[in-house]
Amino acid sequence: MPDLDNTFLLLLEGYGWLPARRRRTPKEVVRTRVMGQRAVALCGPDAARFFYDEDHVERSTALPGPVKSTLFGDGAVHTLDGTAHRVRKAMFTSLMTDAGIAALVDATAAAWDKAAASWSGGHRVVLFDETARILTRAVCPWAGIPLDEDDVPDLAADLVAMVDGFATLGPRHWRARRARARREAWLGRLVEDVREGTVAAPPGSPLRVAARHRDADGELLDPRVAAVELLNVIRPTVAVTWFVTFAAHALHRWPRHRATLRDGDTAFAEAFTHEVRRFYPFAPFVGGRAVRDLSWRGEPIPAGALVLLDVYGQNHDPGLWENPYTFDPERFVGRDIGVFDLIPQGGGDPGTGHRCPGEAITVSLLRTLIPKLAGLDYDVPEQDLSISLRRVPARPASGFVLSAARPATTGRPAARLEPGAARS
Repeated sequence: MPDLDNTFLLLLEGYGWLPARRRRTPKEVVRTRVMGQRAVALCGPDAARFFYDEDHVERSTALPGPVKSTLFGDGAVHTLDGTAHRVRKAMFTSLMTDAGIAALVDATAAAWDKAAASWSGGHRVVLFDETARILTRAVCPWAGIPLDEDDVPDLAADLVAMVDGFATLGPRHWRARRARARREAWLGRLVEDVREGTVAAPPGSPLRVAARHRDADGELLDPRVAAVELLNVIRPTVAVTWFVTFAAHALHRWPRHRATLRDGDTAFAEAFTHEVRRFYPFAPFVGGRAVRDLSWRGEPIPAGALVLLDVYGQNHDPGLWENPYTFDPERFVGRDIGVFDLIPQGGGDPGTGHRCPGEAITVSLLRTLIPKLAGLDYDVPEQDLSISLRRVPARPASGFVLSAARPATTGRPAARLEPGAARS
């Protein structure tokens, strides 16, 4: 009997869909159908190593149209393989220098401090929305993209929408498509202006690099594709909003970690960052396509089949993480993390493979912003802090509302609950 198509169950169950399928089979490979196509699902560090080997799995033909039209963009580096991928990927890795990342972190820290100073006085702010604007305000000048302050809220909302709508066929998806069309057109015109000399792009900036990059064929990128890749710099940076909001959720549920973060323990700040990225749901899985007939631990994988790597399942695998559903930053203190172990943003070498080249930015931003968040005292009004695993990408339902934020003072509560406030 052929496997039934599981697309509806995937949309219904979200992050739990693939782990549930895996629990129901005694084999190393889960066989299913998604969007009418044969699919096999794998999990674990060895599976990740197998998946990210381009001799086994290619990505260019596997990304669904709805994901390309919202999250990544048509013609993006994520849709390439082989030499074309390596040449385009080099454009991104050239931007990820220590000095470049440090400059972005400094700009973001300054934007955070300015915004946080305005949160006092008792009024309520939605941390998710505020963080998206802070990151937008910081990353655009860093990327060489001119941006007026009045345009920050709309751009932040569009960048969030592109991430928020990639895994649904409902209103969030169409909002994401409209946002992408707007921003590709805007940045495409900006690339043309740079090439014509009417707009100056700072040396070494992502805008200048994208405008001048030549692909493996020696040709300049089409302006729209250059715009796609610029969005693939600023959109993932703004997507750090999800992790900052998850960090607030973690600090609310386990406030004992605040003191260590406030003390300036940089090793613990990094460990806390990794645990947020491991524990909280972001990408449920990643997919590729078998380039030829393959075998995984004795199980055949036919050429052309979709190959799914269970990211959420691996990040909660009891064989890899002790007590995986316990939030425990200490698990990362003094621990060397294998490149195929912790995979919220992919596995392998970010310089040559399909691991997100912006992961270093994500980690650097979080280990700076999380201590700043922990360094605030604030009230937590009544709200819905639940996180539905059926919603992809997941996030606290309320966006984490806080009020009366102020610098931490000895002896004062870190996050006082208002009367009647919901506890997550």
